[in-house]
Amino acid sequence: MIKIKKKNRVLLGLLVIILIISAGLAVWLLNPYQATEYAVELMHRTTRDVKITDQGWIVFKPADHEIATGFIFYPGARVQAEAYTPLAYHLAGAGYQVILVPMPANLAILGSNKADQVLATYQEIDNWVIGGHSLGGVMAARYAKNNPARISGLILLASYPAESDDLSASNLDVLSIYATEDGHATIDQIKQSKDLLPEDTGWVEIKGGNHSQFGYYGFQTGDEQATISRAEQQQQIFSAIDQFLITITEK
Repeated sequence: MIKIKKKNRVLLGLLVIILIISAGLAVWLLNPYQATEYAVELMHRTTRDVKITDQGWIVFKPADHEIATGFIFYPGARVQAEAYTPLAYHLAGAGYQVILVPMPANLAILGSNKADQVLATYQEIDNWVIGGHSLGGVMAARYAKNNPARISGLILLASYPAESDDLSASNLDVLSIYATEDGHATIDQIKQSKDLLPEDTGWVEIKGGNHSQFGYYGFQTGDEQATISRAEQQQQIFSAIDQFLITITEK
């Protein structure tokens, strides 16, 4: 019988643990929150108002508007970019070019500088706003802090900057939209983040909304139950962002 030394047994045990953790992480990353059927259907809808193309990122371009403002959007963690298609579609219909940026392994932390490629491609657009949902918003805030000459505004959906990305002294126009029933970006966390943002930041509270309904991807584990419909929450999000982008465009 082959005897395994104690040291080798410990190393073998550690290797097994590492393999188990790695396998679990791979399964977690490879099973993102899927966009709903409605969001996927919009991806393939052709209208006279909005043109949708896939160029490595998803472009929503108004068909009959002169584009003055572009909006780069970073998805939430483990959420397919397509889950934000309805919001992007309606914003494009209002006259803004919206770019949904898919992320490596569906994690914006692995692609925080993806906006570089977008800005380099669409140099004809004068004003750029960047934003995102949850972790996507955190990374959008980081990009805005590191690129103040390239970004005019920041939109945070159920999100806030990391402490290392303090924007309180920034001249950036910022909009923060949060929901009262959010189980991930709670009211307390949003309030604590105020010191990291400019004094004139716009704050929009969605009563009855939750974290999951900032996109179209079903219910997210750990979230609270919303007391309003997804459509109602989305309408409030659209209205707030539209008004913010109008202000940016008119400056």
